[in-house]
Amino acid sequence: MKHIASVVLGLTLAAAGSAYADDQYVALPSYRVGPYAAGGSGFYGGVIDYFNLVNLSGGVNGVKISWEECETEYNPSRGVECYERLKTKNGGATMVEPLSTGVAYGILDRLATDKIPMTTIGYGRSDAANGKVFPYVFPLITSYWNQAAAMIKYLGDKAGGMDKLKGKKIVHLYHDSAFGKEPMPVLDALSKQYGFELIKIPVTPPGTEQQSQWLQIRQANPDHVILWGWGAMNAVAIKTAQRNGFPREKMLGVWWAGSEEDTVPTGDAAKGYSAMTFNTPGNYPLMEEIHKKLYDAGKGNLADRSRIGSVYHMRGVSAAILWVEAMRTAQDKFGKGKPVTGEQMRWGLEHLNVDEARQKAIGALGMLPVVKTSCDDHEGSGAVKVQQWDGKKWNAITPNWVVGDKALTRKLLEESSAAYAAEKKITPACAK
Repeated sequence: MKHIASVVLGLTLAAAGSAYADDQYVALPSYRVGPYAAGGSGFYGGVIDYFNLVNLSGGVNGVKISWEECETEYNPSRGVECYERLKTKNGGATMVEPLSTGVAYGILDRLATDKIPMTTIGYGRSDAANGKVFPYVFPLITSYWNQAAAMIKYLGDKAGGMDKLKGKKIVHLYHDSAFGKEPMPVLDALSKQYGFELIKIPVTPPGTEQQSQWLQIRQANPDHVILWGWGAMNAVAIKTAQRNGFPREKMLGVWWAGSEEDTVPTGDAAKGYSAMTFNTPGNYPLMEEIHKKLYDAGKGNLADRSRIGSVYHMRGVSAAILWVEAMRTAQDKFGKGKPVTGEQMRWGLEHLNVDEARQKAIGALGMLPVVKTSCDDHEGSGAVKVQQWDGKKWNAITPNWVVGDKALTRKLLEESSAAYAAEKKITPACAK
């Protein structure tokens, strides 16, 4: 019922923020129902909360932000339909964010023609960080490949050094989809480099049945299990690990397996479980502002106020921060106080510099890593943290941002993007 209420409230606010010619219009092919509703509703709720907060203060140099949602239910074909429906509305979308690897793959080849940039924050094609080949795609903050490299770096450091990984067994328990398979090139390369055995075990979506997989894990008796899950799969994995006597301290989740929605339903089973994150849990002045100016005034997007500042909500806020900063950056070049076009927004996303000083001014210092993009680097960071569930909340257990083997991920990125360019007959070059 809470998810349904969120949908209704979200649609109401989207309608209230209907676009005018002077607005900066953003397309949001979102999902607030279906098996992955918790992630979508939290993320897009955070996005819209930040948009509303910016609009309350007058917008971006006086330009108000407007948006429209279209329910995809995390279904790739519906996501493509939503993109086509939204992209030409209100004078044309400035940008799009589907929060789905499947949808992102489905619309990727249309973006350059449509001149609409797409962000894939923490997901999607990792090689899209090469802006010379993918000028309209921005896997901002950290990609799956850099996350996978950071996971192995963390496990190596935890063992006492990367050389200590030799002979160990690491299970990659993954959502059997493009999302789950994305980190494999990095994990395969690091397995060969450091001599650990990589055991790949797929889980059929939505992942509510995992008995056979955990029987395999029990038989393999690995040193670590990387849980590359999404939605209901995560809680089932944590509970099944407990039933099979596998220590949660030996489990390390992808950041889509590291939210309150993944751990709270499991009760005590999740205590000690760790996951990656590109947001540091904690209290920030910006989140207090959202509480006071939006939710105290009845203008918040989420029906359940307890979700404010949760992992998914904070992730949506972080995404919106980057988008708004890209709008500001684009306005600095193309004219303050005027809405920017999709092409101009693309330029703004490619020239981001959200450093610590800017984060502090926003009231979000340390919430996300420093993000600085360029034509060569549409990701802009590659840094992550590890957080652990103490039974009630997430706590960061790496005080500093963790960066894995970026030389390796860059090599793989160059090779993969070059193959894509050859296949699509693209001449790699920086867009003007």
